[in-house]
Amino acid sequence: MKYLLSQKHLRLFTVLAGFFVANAIVAEFIGVKIFAFEETFGLPRLSWNLFGQSGSLNLTAGVLLWPVVFIMTDLINEYYGKRAVKMLSWLTAALIAYAFLMVFIAINLVPADWWVGSAQDRGIADRQAAFGNIFGQGLWIIGGSLIAFLVGQVVDAAIFHKLRHFTGEKMLWLRATGSTLVSQFLDSYVVLYIAFVLNPQEHWDMNLFLAVGTVNYCYKFFVAILLTPVIYLVHNLIDRYLGEQVARELVEEAKRH
Repeated sequence: MKYLLSQKHLRLFTVLAGFFVANAIVAEFIGVKIFAFEETFGLPRLSWNLFGQSGSLNLTAGVLLWPVVFIMTDLINEYYGKRAVKMLSWLTAALIAYAFLMVFIAINLVPADWWVGSAQDRGIADRQAAFGNIFGQGLWIIGGSLIAFLVGQVVDAAIFHKLRHFTGEKMLWLRATGSTLVSQFLDSYVVLYIAFVLNPQEHWDMNLFLAVGTVNYCYKFFVAILLTPVIYLVHNLIDRYLGEQVARELVEEAKRH
C-alpha cells in the first residue's frame, strides 16, 4: 500500500476517479430538483419557443455537476486511456444502482413516530413523506439516467480516442470539447426518452420531449464551451505534478489503451 500511494500517477488516478464517481452519484440525487436558471443568477426571464412548446429555463440541478463528470472523463482518457474510462463508467453505474437500492431500503424502514412530525415547525408536516418524495425516484427515471450515463461515457471515450488518433498531442480542446458535446447530446435525449416518453405514467409527447431535450442540451453545450479553458488549466497542473517525463509516458500509454 505504501508503494502504491507513493506513485504520483496512481495517486492522481485515485483523485480523478474519486471526483468522477462522487460527482456522478451526487448528480443523480440532486437531479430531482428543478431550478429556475434566470432567477437563480439574477437574469431577466427568457422565453423559448420550440416544437410548439414554450417556457423559461427550468433545469434539473444535476446539470450543475454533469459537466464536471465529463471533464473528469476527458482527463482520465487523456492520461489513462479509453479502457480506464470504461472501467470507471461501469463501476460508477453499479455504485449508482447500489446507492438507489440502499435509499429504497431506507425509505421502506418503518419511521419512528416522533420523527415523522418532528419538523412541523419548519413547514414539513410529514418527514417520512418528504424523505420518500425527494429520494424515491421512479424505476423509469433511474433506468433512463443509468443507460444515458453509460451511453454518454462510452461514446465520449470512443470519440476522444478517435480524435486523438488524428490530432496527436495537439488540439486538446477539440478532442475534449468535441467528445463532450456529442456525448452530452446523447445523454440529454436518452434519459428524457426513457424516463418520460417510454414511461407509461408520464408519456410525454414528442414535441415536449424534443423541446425540453433541446433546451437542456443548449445549456450543456454552452457550459462545455465555457469550461474548455479549465481543461487546459487542469491539464497543465497535472503535467507539473507528474513531471514532464511521467506525463508524456502516461499519455503515450493511454493512446494504446
